[in-house]
Amino acid sequence: MKVASYNIHKCRGLDGVTRPDRIIEVIRELGADVIALQEVDRRFGRRSGLLDPSAIERETGMRLLVQSDVSHRHGWHGNALLVRGEPSSYRRSRLKLPGREPRGAIVAELDLGEGEFRVIAAHLGLFRLSRVDQVGALMTAFRDLPPMPTILLGDLNEWRRRGRSALRGLEPAFGVAPSILSFPSRRPLFALDRILGWPTGLIADLAVHDTPLARRASDHLPLTAAVNLAAAMPAEQAAA
Repeated sequence: MKVASYNIHKCRGLDGVTRPDRIIEVIRELGADVIALQEVDRRFGRRSGLLDPSAIERETGMRLLVQSDVSHRHGWHGNALLVRGEPSSYRRSRLKLPGREPRGAIVAELDLGEGEFRVIAAHLGLFRLSRVDQVGALMTAFRDLPPMPTILLGDLNEWRRRGRSALRGLEPAFGVAPSILSFPSRRPLFALDRILGWPTGLIADLAVHDTPLARRASDHLPLTAAVNLAAAMPAEQAAA
C-alpha cells in the first residue's frame, strides 16, 4: 500500500493562480492508495472546499472522504483524506488541537482489503509552543485508542533539528521523524511534511514526489511512503 501527504496550499500554485486541476493531476501522478491533504478549504468567508470530488474520482480513481459536517466544505481545519476505491470499513473522529491558531487533526480507521489500519492526519501550528502542545494532544489520543497499525502524517510545520524539535514528543511511539526536504517546492530547504508509523517497520521507502508539475502546483511537495501492514501484525495474524 502506498500513502502520501500533500499540502495543496488551497490549490494556489507558485504562479499565484488557483488551479484545482493541477492538484488533481499531481494526485494522479502520486498513484497512492491513501492521501492526507491539508489546506483543502478556503481560509476566509464561507471556507468552501476547493476541490471537485467527482473530478478527483474520474481522473484518479480516488474518493474524497469529506471530514466537515458543513456541505460546502471538505476538511476539518483543512484536513481531508483521499482513498482509492471503496473501503470495506471506515470510522472517523476529529480532534481539536490546542494552540494560538485554530488547528485540528482527523483520525480514520480503514480497511482497504489488506487489514485494518489507522490514519492520524494533522496540520500543526506555526508557533513552536503550540506545536509542543499539539504533539502532546496527538500522543494522548493515540494512547487512548485501541492498538492498531497507525500512520501519522501531515504538514507538521517543524523545521528545527531534533534537539529543539517539537516532534520529539512523538518519539516514544513513532521514533525519530525522518527529515525529507519538501518546502518550498521550487527549491526545498525545510522538512515540514512527515510520514511516521507505529509499530516499527510499518513505514518504508519514504520519498519526496518531485516533478515539474508538483513544483508549480503548490508551495509544498508531496511525500510518499510504502506501508507494510503484514510487518506490523503479529505473526499468527499475518499468516491468517
